[in-house]
Amino acid sequence: MKRMNAHDNEMKMDDTDMAAMADGNMSGMDMHSMSGMDMDEMDMDGMPGMDDPGMKYMGNLKQKFWVSLGLMLIVVALAPLMGLSVNIGGLHLPITFPGSQWVLLIAATALFLYGGLPFIRGGIAEIRAHQPGMMALIGLGITVAYVYSVYAFVANNLLTGHAHLMNFFWELSTLIVIMLLGHWVEMNAVMKAGDATASLGQMLPDTVHMVHDGQVMDMPLADVQVGSQLRVLAGESIPADGQIDDGSTSINEALVSGESAPVSKTVGDQVTGGTVNGDGTITMTVTAVGDDGFIGQIGHMVSDAQQQKSRAENIASRVAGWLFYIALIVGLLTVAVWSPINGFGPALMMGVTVLIIACPHALGLALPLVIVRATGMSAKRGLLVRNRNAYEATSKAHYVMFDKTGTLTTGHFTVNAVQPLVDDMTANELLADFAALEQSSTHPFATGVMSAAKAQDVTVPAATDVQTIQGAGLQGTVDGHKLLIVNAKYLDEHDVDYAHNQVQQLAAAGNTVSLLVVDGQVQGMIAAGDVARPEAASAIKGLKAAGLVPVMLTGDNQQTADAVAQTLGIDDVHAELMPADKAQLIADYQQRGGVLMVGDGINDAPSLAGATWVLPSVRVLMWPLMRRMWCWSRARPRTSSTSSG
Repeated sequence: MKRMNAHDNEMKMDDTDMAAMADGNMSGMDMHSMSGMDMDEMDMDGMPGMDDPGMKYMGNLKQKFWVSLGLMLIVVALAPLMGLSVNIGGLHLPITFPGSQWVLLIAATALFLYGGLPFIRGGIAEIRAHQPGMMALIGLGITVAYVYSVYAFVANNLLTGHAHLMNFFWELSTLIVIMLLGHWVEMNAVMKAGDATASLGQMLPDTVHMVHDGQVMDMPLADVQVGSQLRVLAGESIPADGQIDDGSTSINEALVSGESAPVSKTVGDQVTGGTVNGDGTITMTVTAVGDDGFIGQIGHMVSDAQQQKSRAENIASRVAGWLFYIALIVGLLTVAVWSPINGFGPALMMGVTVLIIACPHALGLALPLVIVRATGMSAKRGLLVRNRNAYEATSKAHYVMFDKTGTLTTGHFTVNAVQPLVDDMTANELLADFAALEQSSTHPFATGVMSAAKAQDVTVPAATDVQTIQGAGLQGTVDGHKLLIVNAKYLDEHDVDYAHNQVQQLAAAGNTVSLLVVDGQVQGMIAAGDVARPEAASAIKGLKAAGLVPVMLTGDNQQTADAVAQTLGIDDVHAELMPADKAQLIADYQQRGGVLMVGDGINDAPSLAGATWVLPSVRVLMWPLMRRMWCWSRARPRTSSTSSG
C-alpha cells in the first residue's frame, strides 16, 4: 500500500490512484491517501455505487449545485409559478422590468446547459446502453420543458397576433436544482462509506522496521513487499499480514475477532496487519500486502457491497425504465387527443406537463440514498455489509437469537473460585493443570484462567494432543495423564460423579463452572464470572419495544444463563446446548417467523449458517445500530477455540 507523506497537509493522489478512479474502481486506491479527502469536491466519476451508465457525466456536484441554485433564484424571481402572480410580504413575484424576460431566458438557458446538460448526456448514455432509467426520464423532462419554454418566449415576445403561452422556466429550474441536490447528498453518503473503510488503513503504521542483511532500517510502508522481513516492537501495529520468524508476544486482535483479549503468538503463527502487538518484540516475514492483505480485503468487501444493488433498487430501476416509456407514450397521446379539442398549442403544453410531472424524484433517489447511507454508517462501526438485501428483509424478522459469551457478555472472565475436590491437590496445582490445556485456547474462559495463573506465578506444564470437545470443553495429555476440562452437563451425560451442590451454588452466582477430570476422576473445578455488556440491556429493551423477541442460546449451565438473562431482561433462554442443538433451535424458530442470529466463535458457525439473517458479534458499537433494527448479513463468523460455551 502507498503511504502519504507525514508532512503533507493536503491529500495527494498518485497516477495509480487516478487510474483506479477513472476505471470506476476504488478498491485499488491507497487507504491512507483516501483519509482526509474532501468529499464535497470529489467528482462522481468512478465512485462506488455510481455504476449506472449516466452517472459518470455528473461531474463536481457541489459546484454544480451552488451555481445552479444561484441561477434558479434568478429564474424563480422572474418567472411566474404556473402562470400565477404571488405576493410574499411586500414582494410581488414575478418581478418585472424592461428586459426582464430576456434576463429570464439567459438565466434559464445557462441553468439548463450547466446544471441540466449532465442529465441529458446521462440519459443518452442510458438509452445507448438500452437501460433507460431515471437519467433518461429527467433528461427528457427538462429538455421538453426548456424547448417548450423557449418556444413560449418567442411566441410571447417576438411574434404578434399570438395568444400568450405559459412557460415552464420556474419548474425547469427547481427540478434541476432538486435533482442535483439529491445526487450530491447521495454522493456524500457514498464517499463517507468509502472514507469509513479507508480509515482502516490508518491502523497501519506509516513506517516499518525492515530487516536487511541483519540490519534494521526504518522504511516507508510503501516499500514493503511480500517476503520482506520486518521487526515489530512492543505496542506497535502489525504493518502487514505475515508469519512470525522469531520471538513471541501477545496480540490484540480486536480488528479481526472483536475481542480485545490478547492472543499469544509465537514462531510460525500468522499475524494480521492492523492488529496491535503486545509486550513482546517479534520478527516476521510479510505474506500479503495492499489489496491482498486483510484490510485490503475488507475494502474490497465494502466496495463490492456498494456496487451491488438490492432487490428494491433493482425494482426501482426497472420501474424508472418503464416510467420513461410510459411517460413518453402518455405525453404523445395527450398531445394527440387534445389537439383536435383545444388546438395544438394547449395540447402541447399539456403533453409537456405530463413529462415534467413524470420525473421520479423519490423513486430514483430515496432507495439508493438510504441504503448507501446505512452501508456507510455500518462501515464506520466496523460492520461490513455483504448482502444489501438484508436491509430490506429486517421487517420480516421476529426472533433475535443471541449467543451469550462474548456477545451479550463482555467475554472478560475473572476467576472467582479454584476448588480442588481431592485431598492430594492444591489450588495452584489445579490452576496449573487447567492452564496447561487452556493456554492453547482463545476462549474468554481460557483467558481468565491464564490471567489467574500468571497472577499466582504458577508454573504451567506442557500439554500435548489438545483437542476441543465440541460444546463441552477441552482434552489433552499432561505428564502422561489424560486431562479433560468439561462442564457439568458433559459429566452428567457420561455418568461421572462430581460435587453437584458446589457446582450449582457457584453457577447460581452467575459463574461459568468447568471441572478437571484426570484419568477419569474429577479432581477440581474453577468458577469464572463474566459480566453483561453495559449496552446489552438497553439493546434488549429496544428490541422488545420494536416487537422483536430476544432469545438466548448458550452452552453454559442453566443457572449461569438464567442469571445473565434476568439481568438483561431476556425471558426465552436455552442453556447447556451443543452446537447442533443451537442449529436445531434456529430451524425450529424459523418455522414461527424470521430469525436474526447474533453470535461469535466456531461453535456458533452452524447456527449462523442456518439463520435467516446474521449479525456478527463484534466489540464495536453494535447495540445502537440494533436499536434501529438494521441488519448486516453473511459476515464471516470469527474462529476461536471454545472451552465451555
